[in-house]
Amino acid sequence: MELAAAASEPARGERPVRDAPPEARIWYATLLTRVRGLRPAERLLTGEETAAHGPHRPETQAARLLCEAEIHLAGGRLTEATTAAEAGLRLASQAGNRGLPPRGHVVMAVCSVRSLDLTTGLLYANRLRDAALLGQENLMPGQCVWAAAQALEARDGMESVAHLLKGILHDDVLTRDLLVSQPAAASWLVRAGQRLGDADLAERAVRTMSRLALMNRSFRSVQAAAEHAAGLYARDADALEAASERHLDPWARASALEDASRVRSARVPERDQAVDLLRRAADAYLGAGASRDLARVQSRLRELDDHGGRPARSRTRVSRLTDTEFAVAELVSQGLTNGRVGSQLYISPHTVAFHLKKIFRKLDVTSRVELARSWNRILVEERDDRPAEPESEPQFLVGPSMARQAG
Repeated sequence: MELAAAASEPARGERPVRDAPPEARIWYATLLTRVRGLRPAERLLTGEETAAHGPHRPETQAARLLCEAEIHLAGGRLTEATTAAEAGLRLASQAGNRGLPPRGHVVMAVCSVRSLDLTTGLLYANRLRDAALLGQENLMPGQCVWAAAQALEARDGMESVAHLLKGILHDDVLTRDLLVSQPAAASWLVRAGQRLGDADLAERAVRTMSRLALMNRSFRSVQAAAEHAAGLYARDADALEAASERHLDPWARASALEDASRVRSARVPERDQAVDLLRRAADAYLGAGASRDLARVQSRLRELDDHGGRPARSRTRVSRLTDTEFAVAELVSQGLTNGRVGSQLYISPHTVAFHLKKIFRKLDVTSRVELARSWNRILVEERDDRPAEPESEPQFLVGPSMARQAG
């Protein structure tokens, strides 16, 4: 990180000050994004120097757009992440660059799965697989496998990707590549090991993430990920709640709250706490645009709460929708046909049509086109109805050169 920070600063010496290459700033911004230093990363990309002497080569423009996509994804802005990734992929393709596309494919696969668009998620999972076979992973094979595994797990279940997960965790290079660039993957791997009944897989994830945390004490996101993985492995609800407070990634924060709720729900005296934690997780998933995770949490809330849990939406029209109706509305708003919606939700097209009639009535819309046009606005109204949480900056413990960028 310090070397990347130094490379991104203007060169000084006997000659007049010379701006750092845009590629150096983009690379440093990418590294900052992966430890969730989102604000300093954005400043690197949108600062006055970058604006005045912006990149001109297509490959550099593509790299910048893909870095922006990663920033948006880490901040829970899935629509913006998808838009930036698609633009970056187009430029990379036009330039004939084969090393950059996997970065965009990872963003597209993760965004698609989280937003319940499994068809697109699987499309990009297949492209990541092809890139790995052709050796085009751009030094990020661990991320490629993890993103592909998420899409395949969403369609076929955790058992279908067990071999991929074991392949990651039994290869030290793949594991380090993944957990350094995506610390939140550690808890996902622990959860996968527990669901598969594979204690060795879960233990390896905890052990590797703990080692990385010891080696990288300066980065709050890495410490939070290690605490989350260890708390999940030990089924320690207090540790999981503490990890949720430390997480800078909104999706990871929601995940830690959901994990803490699952632990507390197993203890009858703590059932009310479990419901509260799950409601907070639902709110956080909603804010991160993670429709698939939100639907799962809402289903769990119905099991725990006699009042049928969903995030506090009492003053919005969306509060009238059932969980299935919410999922149908989300997919239809993306332009999916009744058949495609039904295949993703495992219901018949006739049932989808039945739900759509109720959705139109509850949301006061008259057509699929009107639903697609107004859906995002309705969700924004719902989000604005809740008190905003203050944004937190990453706590870097770094040398002077990094402090100037991250401060």
